[in-house]
Amino acid sequence: MATMKSVRTAKDRVDVVDVPRPIAGPKDALVRIRACGICGTDTFFLHLGGMPVGADGSMRAIPLGHEPAGEIVEVGAGVTGLAVGDRVVVNPQSAPTGIIGCGGELGGMDEYLLIENAEVGTSVAVLPEDMPFDVAALNEPMAVARHAVNRSAAGPADRVVVFGAGPIGLGAAIWLKLRGVEHVTVVDLIPERLETALAVGADAVVNSAEEDLTARLRELHGSAVNALGQPRVGTDIYLDAAGAPAVFDSVIANAKWHAKLVMVAVQKKGEVDLGGMLRSELTLIASQGYPTEIFEVTAELVEHRERFAKLISHRVPFGEVGRAFELALTPGAAEKVVVTFGA
Repeated sequence: MATMKSVRTAKDRVDVVDVPRPIAGPKDALVRIRACGICGTDTFFLHLGGMPVGADGSMRAIPLGHEPAGEIVEVGAGVTGLAVGDRVVVNPQSAPTGIIGCGGELGGMDEYLLIENAEVGTSVAVLPEDMPFDVAALNEPMAVARHAVNRSAAGPADRVVVFGAGPIGLGAAIWLKLRGVEHVTVVDLIPERLETALAVGADAVVNSAEEDLTARLRELHGSAVNALGQPRVGTDIYLDAAGAPAVFDSVIANAKWHAKLVMVAVQKKGEVDLGGMLRSELTLIASQGYPTEIFEVTAELVEHRERFAKLISHRVPFGEVGRAFELALTPGAAEKVVVTFGA
């Protein structure tokens, strides 16, 4: 039986194990993975040592990787719209055996990925033959960013602040500008991230470790008031892609009357000044995943591939996958790590 390499969770590291190579059934397709991004969810599972099971807190090892791109190498007789050699991106949430790379039986960081019940537009989207696989692997996180922007309902005249210049925050900044939003400011603590934010089209950046955030936002977005007439900055929409408690504190302290805060980052436990929210009638909007956006973003990702490519800080070959995850696990060592698989 043919085997393949599969990346599995261990405690604060990955295991690379040999497993049987899948065989496509009549309704399936088999993808040879050519690139797969590493996400914060992957590192979360590594910190845990796997997926929690049972009431005793025990963990089971799971295959990792939910940001894959690759090429079709087998197509079942009952599959239409796909052919051997097609470049594709995958919807990890469509797999009937569980979310790919997030507790399901399959992982996008395997050498080959079975697409069960393969259907174009539902489980896969086909890419042009000249689309780079590493940029294609951004499809899933860019769908997350797009959903957050869609939830914001930002319009051209809005002044928007994005907290966090990681892949989701930077992706949101790109989508906001492609949406025609007039002014987008990105806030972060790391100068290199802020340089990338400007490179992908942000109108301004703020280093909140060195600058007075309120003063800078007033300079950039003007002055306004909250529901009680107290002075605030003129920002219309805030998007939290950082997940730090200080973000909520900063937004509530600065929010004008009827400002909006979109929460896409995973939040830790913390206190929220509900009175401050009340005084601004601040609308809190949660954004989870990509209910419809997974392939809605694909054509624009292809069209603007050079812009999105700037989000990738490290491309690491699969033979060094352990090093790739070490980079992702080390705070500040990397922004977006994409594992690439040989031709």
